[in-house]
Amino acid sequence: MIVYVMRHGQTNYNVMGLCNDDPGRDVRLTDTGLKQAQRAAEKLKRSRIERILVSQLPRTGQTAACINQYHDVPVEACAELNDIRSGFDGHPVADYFAAIAHDRLRAAVNGGESLLAHKERVRGFIEGLRERSEQAVLIVAHEETLRVFAAYFEDLSDEEMMALSIPNCEVFQFEL
Repeated sequence: MIVYVMRHGQTNYNVMGLCNDDPGRDVRLTDTGLKQAQRAAEKLKRSRIERILVSQLPRTGQTAACINQYHDVPVEACAELNDIRSGFDGHPVADYFAAIAHDRLRAAVNGGESLLAHKERVRGFIEGLRERSEQAVLIVAHEETLRVFAAYFEDLSDEEMMALSIPNCEVFQFEL
């Protein structure tokens, strides 16, 4: 299976530096985010994609809609692709990082999940892809989620995984 993965386009919360893991919050692509998604759509328009898998957060669906203008394939929302549950929804990302600084891998604050718990959730999803019948899928998700994909396919350590920076709408291709 060919697995294309990409981060959603820039959002209003990215610009404001806020955490978001609640699908009900009004987080949407900015004009820049829509342009990023359109550029990614142009890059992927000749790729054979049979299904698009997104998280339950609307920004991934908005990004997928731009890509899907060239493919017209089913789009499926998957909770396992959701962003890390930070425990800081609607609050500054800097506050979240300060709260987990003492143990970035294992700290879970305010009812959120740790980076290791998030990693296991996403790794389970990746393993589950082996059961699917599609030959090529596109996954639109979040930076933290895509770090796990990169670590899985590139055999990165946890430290290497955490050091990755995944730009908005950057497309990666892996073979499963």
